[in-house]
Amino acid sequence: MPDIPVYLFTGFLDSGKTNFLSPMLSEDGEFTRDCSTLLLVCEEGEEEYDEEALARHDVRLITVDDYEELNQKHLKNLERRFKPNQIVIEYNGMWPLADLDRTRFPSNWILYQIVLTVDANSFELYVANMGQLMSEKLMNADMILFNRVNETTAAMLRKRNIKMLNRRAEIYLEYENGNTAEYDSGEPPFDMSKPVLELADEDFGYWYVDVMDHPDRYEGKLVRYRGMVAQSNKFPKGCCVAGRFAMVCCANDRQFLGMLCKGDQGKKFKSRDWAMVTAQVREEYVKLYDGNGPMLYIQSMEPCDPPAVEDVSF
Repeated sequence: MPDIPVYLFTGFLDSGKTNFLSPMLSEDGEFTRDCSTLLLVCEEGEEEYDEEALARHDVRLITVDDYEELNQKHLKNLERRFKPNQIVIEYNGMWPLADLDRTRFPSNWILYQIVLTVDANSFELYVANMGQLMSEKLMNADMILFNRVNETTAAMLRKRNIKMLNRRAEIYLEYENGNTAEYDSGEPPFDMSKPVLELADEDFGYWYVDVMDHPDRYEGKLVRYRGMVAQSNKFPKGCCVAGRFAMVCCANDRQFLGMLCKGDQGKKFKSRDWAMVTAQVREEYVKLYDGNGPMLYIQSMEPCDPPAVEDVSF
């Protein structure tokens, strides 16, 4: 059987999934041209599809009311019945994403893209009350679209540092006036005018993501920050790592965000020591990064106390 691409759209109720999908599936465009589409709708919100318009573009809508209907036997029967070239799933925001493609999809259904829609006005509420469910969606998405955005919510979202959760995702802000902007504004998020970029403890996570994604922005820049040291024979010769643990929503999500630091001064520290590092950033090929990235050339490295809050969070 030929492989069938699956496009999965997720987000909590009334996050804008149907509004996003409707024109893509019911109006003339590249997505449905010369293609038969099976649309599985797992959640009913205020907006509804125009099924006549869908039919004109060879889109068949099937309602899925229960998570257990997402099983290989049932989905394979739908494939045989409708013979689609592609599958679109408007997913229920309360259902889990873990292992969806491996345990519930037929083997020839290939999860091609996960798109997450988020109402910017309710984002903080969901983070506070359903943090683990929200973080699962953010971490697994290939594209994240925050809609109903204004200047206030845009500033809040950028301060949240969503990229720390998912550096590979494309993230867009759709404003209330219809304009769309990239989450990354294209400018360094810090004041680069001073000779040394002094990072506050709470800014480390934001800086880590930015320098890893845009090392060219910091080429030749001196930076000073507090970090936990890690030593390993897997690091390049003469290098240690100084970074911070980051926690998304619970201890199980804890991960170490570390920067490679090169220089003899790093040798005097053991793993889990805390150090105040002043280093010059240079962009170069690093095998550990599997490509170009920031290498921090140590200017000074002194013992220091840990920060008041050791973990950074998004």
